[in-house]
Amino acid sequence: MNSNLHPPCPPRRRFLGQLTAVGAGALLPALESAAQVPGADLTKVGRIDIHHHLLPPSYMTTSARVRAGPSPKWSPAMSIEEMDKNGIATAMVSLVQPGPWLGEATEARRLARESNDYAARMASDYPGRFGILAALPLPDSEGSLREIEYSYGTLKADGIAVMTSYGDKWLGDPTFAPVWEELNRRKAVVYTHPLVPECCRNLVPDVTASTIEFATDTTRTIASLLFSGTAARYPDIRFVHSHGGGTTPFLLSRFVRLEAEMKNREQRLPQGVLQELQKFYYDTAQANHPGALSALLRMATTTQVLFGTDYPFRPADEATRGLREFPLRPRYHRAINRENALKLFPRLAAVSGKQS
Repeated sequence: MNSNLHPPCPPRRRFLGQLTAVGAGALLPALESAAQVPGADLTKVGRIDIHHHLLPPSYMTTSARVRAGPSPKWSPAMSIEEMDKNGIATAMVSLVQPGPWLGEATEARRLARESNDYAARMASDYPGRFGILAALPLPDSEGSLREIEYSYGTLKADGIAVMTSYGDKWLGDPTFAPVWEELNRRKAVVYTHPLVPECCRNLVPDVTASTIEFATDTTRTIASLLFSGTAARYPDIRFVHSHGGGTTPFLLSRFVRLEAEMKNREQRLPQGVLQELQKFYYDTAQANHPGALSALLRMATTTQVLFGTDYPFRPADEATRGLREFPLRPRYHRAINRENALKLFPRLAAVSGKQS
């Protein structure tokens, strides 16, 4: 890192030295014997896809008024076919953006309930093949608390899926505190998916907003969770962030600098920004090329990385090929493809068979 960014200060220098050492150590042990395992056959590991969308017809019809561009063709059977072709045993399904909230609470509650019931029917119709990351009608906290109770109590959901932002609020905003308190009590897995926030639509001519804004909004919400103190305040929530954490790995030194300049960092980041980042999980959807994976594994360890495809918006073989060609030891491939997800969702060990 450029020392000019950090005025001389022994505690800060020691911290940055630790950051550099941890970053290097996260990647190098996984890579050191990579030359011995090129093209390893990892197609039979029974992958668990953490980033796999469902597109319920009623939800897609209702949300069409705010969604940009055409949606891909999709059905549960198409998902199963794609999974079988790519060694995916189980897909943890979550609703595609923008999520249930389209501006009105009653409609959002209805869409969340209908979509979660649809996911539950998929899981019932194809035993062992689908897990449920239930949608919430955020920013409606009361409706979200009701849906959490229904999703866990009735549908036996595996976790919760939320968007990275709602209007002008990101996930560290204090208005979401009642929801985080309940999910922390449940030690929930909370999957976050980006969208294009209201602030940042159509900024660059000839470039679709999602091309830049999806990864950026993931970074905004990670920063919101960190610097608001939300991540530290609710330590039992297991947050999973899409697309390799967006641009966060590239902005790590800026996050560290901001932490060093915070006057209240002991209250909001008592364990430090790096410690919190290394508690988060990150999926590989659209972050399965060498640049993204190398950067991510300098920030997080292989235990925090989960396989994700972004199907049906991206073909599953994009993710399987990208990971297969990245030079990691076989045991780290197995961890990313399956074993890390089993630690988050242990019930899958009994129902998620290996697919050839």
